[in-house]
Amino acid sequence: MIRPDLSLPIPEDITAAHFIGIGGSGMSGLAGMFLDRGIRVSGSDRADSAALRALAARGATVYVGHDASHLPVDVDTVIHTGAIWPENPEFVLAKERGLAVIHRSQALSWLIGSRRLVSVAGAHGKTTSTGMIVTVLRALGSAPTFVNGGVIADLGVSSATGSDELFVIEADESDGTFLLYDTSIALITNVDPDHLDHWGSRDAFYDGFVRFADAAREAVVISSDDAGARRVADALSHRTVVSFGEAEDADVRVVDITTDGPVAFTIVRGSESVAAQLAVPGAHNAINAAGAVAVLLTLGYALEPAVRAVEGFGGTVRRFELHGSARGVSVYDDYAHHPTEVAAALDAARTVVGDGRLIAVHQPHTYSRTQEMFREFAEVLESRADHTVVLDVYGAREDPVPGVTGELVSGAFDDASKVAFVADWQQAADYTASVARDGDFVITLGCGNVYLIIPQVLDALESSPPAEQD
Repeated sequence: MIRPDLSLPIPEDITAAHFIGIGGSGMSGLAGMFLDRGIRVSGSDRADSAALRALAARGATVYVGHDASHLPVDVDTVIHTGAIWPENPEFVLAKERGLAVIHRSQALSWLIGSRRLVSVAGAHGKTTSTGMIVTVLRALGSAPTFVNGGVIADLGVSSATGSDELFVIEADESDGTFLLYDTSIALITNVDPDHLDHWGSRDAFYDGFVRFADAAREAVVISSDDAGARRVADALSHRTVVSFGEAEDADVRVVDITTDGPVAFTIVRGSESVAAQLAVPGAHNAINAAGAVAVLLTLGYALEPAVRAVEGFGGTVRRFELHGSARGVSVYDDYAHHPTEVAAALDAARTVVGDGRLIAVHQPHTYSRTQEMFREFAEVLESRADHTVVLDVYGAREDPVPGVTGELVSGAFDDASKVAFVADWQQAADYTASVARDGDFVITLGCGNVYLIIPQVLDALESSPPAEQD
């Protein structure tokens, strides 16, 4: 892993850019926007993907695998993610050649330039909230440029170049890069300490959010309900702070939330109130919608059209996304990778599963998070899912830690009959199918590659008899 050095200068002019890790959702979106600017683009990634093929179709030069020979002779700027290793041959050669080598967040900052920026930050809900803001703006006639951490389902893209002055981004707190941007309006969904491998302590994590918010040029929109967000709000010196949530003193308040089917609620601002119903489930999405609406109000839009527009939000890819069904069992995927997110995903699923059961397939993400939070994961999964299948840890940018496996999570269950640790994916798929019965929901959970097990689960369901009823 390479920690971003945000002190490095960003080139004023970029004519040819090479992306190391170009296939990721964020990097591929950036590369596409560079193409929109008429910049020559090349890049590499460790595996082929639809994103690579789409960029190639637009004129980018892409490579599968990392090799020094992939770095063009005429490139002037190299853009990388924090997930690559310092020994990456393209990264090493770029340094040797004295090229401008910048982190993806710096490339994004270069793209933003002087535009009016809405930055969405928070430990959870960033991608959905960003998608909601973009959806509402477009529905109300705006054409913002945006970069989101996930694909907005109705648009089929995670980023796009717009024609007006607004720029909307999902701002990443995991490595502190959200402090780089010249934000006009900051939305903070919550401040649940995470990524302490970067921040070092909870106090430092909170302080990072305070600095991010206080630097906003126009306004801070922040949760009234989340304890961490309240702590940050109390420390702010900003002159314009707008709160949202269920708290009675929230500036934009959510009341009368019902989750019996599609989530319905009412948003209140002063003497105005507008009832709404979303196409996506879960009480947490009512709160996300309130945050998005609060941003639109801050931008000068009226309450009624903003609420009506947010009702049209169709979700983002890998957020409670149905992938298929077999033998009467529906198989969903969700990006949830923190105990709070897992709780929200399972609570949302519970509102629509009816009489069926929830079977979670949980892939722990990173050794550091698993080591720190395995008990919290076990508590959430045991209390909210009817049965859990735990896979092994997806290490991402981290080296393995001895003794830290998915079995830490399964071993922390009080009731061992509700969980199984199965490291082999085919065995895990077969086991999941053996447990599932008509009307159940299977939901994969994690921000690694757990979604890739879904075809195996569906095949196993098709080829095996249903589990016996209790």
